[in-house]
Amino acid sequence: MTIAEPAQGSHPPEPFSGYFLRQLPEADSELTSVGPSTPMGEYMRRFWQPVCLSEELTTLPNAIHVLGEDLVAYRDRAGTVGVLHRHCSHRGTSLEYGIVADRGLRCCYHGWLFDADGTILETPGEPPDSRLKGAFRHGAYPAREHEGLIFVFMAPPAEKPPFTIYDTAEVSGNELVPFSIAHPCNWLQIHENHMDPMHSVFLHVQLESNQLPKSWGELPVLDFRETDDGAGMLYTSNRRKDDETIWVRNQQSHLPNFVQIAGIFDLGSEERYFTRAGMEWWTVPNDDTNSTVFGWRHFNDEVDPNQQGQRELIGVDSCDHVAGQTHHNTYEIQQRQPGDWEVLVGQRPVAIHALEHLGTTDAGVVMLRRLLREAVRGENQSAWPSRRFAQATRLSTNVQDTTLNVPIRQSVDDREVLRRYGAAVTDTIIDSAGLPTSKRRACIEARVLLERKNGRSERI
Repeated sequence: MTIAEPAQGSHPPEPFSGYFLRQLPEADSELTSVGPSTPMGEYMRRFWQPVCLSEELTTLPNAIHVLGEDLVAYRDRAGTVGVLHRHCSHRGTSLEYGIVADRGLRCCYHGWLFDADGTILETPGEPPDSRLKGAFRHGAYPAREHEGLIFVFMAPPAEKPPFTIYDTAEVSGNELVPFSIAHPCNWLQIHENHMDPMHSVFLHVQLESNQLPKSWGELPVLDFRETDDGAGMLYTSNRRKDDETIWVRNQQSHLPNFVQIAGIFDLGSEERYFTRAGMEWWTVPNDDTNSTVFGWRHFNDEVDPNQQGQRELIGVDSCDHVAGQTHHNTYEIQQRQPGDWEVLVGQRPVAIHALEHLGTTDAGVVMLRRLLREAVRGENQSAWPSRRFAQATRLSTNVQDTTLNVPIRQSVDDREVLRRYGAAVTDTIIDSAGLPTSKRRACIEARVLLERKNGRSERI
């Protein structure tokens, strides 16, 4: 007797329906596959991507795996950083066992010496008149070191965009401390978590967890917007910190895989305007089922007024921002107090979008996937570096926290009050892009004062 397999989703919902839900659909390869010649892989290669921390380039090479490619990063004795194809173009041995030279990286097998641009400087076993070393180049990518991170550009050199600096670092006394976190899962399920602010309420606070301050447990009033340049999105999360204080939080995602995260520590209830990023990170695919987050924690008196940050915890595969961010907890602790690492890795090595049942709280995830899809299909040229960056080396961004003294009023819809103040702050932030931080703060304060004045009318 032949037993036919039921089609996925063909059976009506009923108790104990596991038998009818066994077949797994294919992953959304357009967004999740990142190897050479894949749509997302080619899109990501058009951006500078961080691939390791500066501290990982010692007197030894560092083997890395990025976008499905085996590479090796090194710093030669002259201080030049290079990123080469990992396997020697002579006999294929791994250059992770190479010897850091005064200039370039030397293969341990036969002594061939490779410069940072792939030039073969020496082939010591060959005759002096050999033309072999000038006949070809070894695979290499442009590399750039910035604030403790090593970046690489993996597309055709002629398409290399300017290396861009973001305005979030322009806070008095700010210090950027680099970190990385490894994840055995696809890049997208990590990155889109940042456009799901509702998860902070439940995962990090309400469901037997104290990973974030209590105020994070209040259900926010949310708004999601595409950025005017067409290259990302912004969410506004509006909450009550207490009966007297509103908290407006903006977080920005830049296509394809960069996000700017507002402060993670409690700013208190006193009024603050335009407190900038607490963290920035790139979710860089190693391949389709492994990813590494690279980024900076920001240290300054504005974003961390009570000095809660812990520099000593920040580095390779380690950060201090929220409990449950790495694999280092025991399995029992992971089960009893899961954090972001557990819920992201727990979505399978590659999350299956066809099995999801998305709700209204997933509006940010839906928007991000749509923007990515439009970008890789070429439907939004503004999302590509050639249009987005042009000659810009500094970009104005919108990530921030603002706390306002706005008491609860009887017989007034407080969620509408939250929405209105959040919209006023966000509109002002967007309209003031390009201004220095101090002037943007002044713009927000003036707009808030206007909203307070209007709030005395009968309209609210």
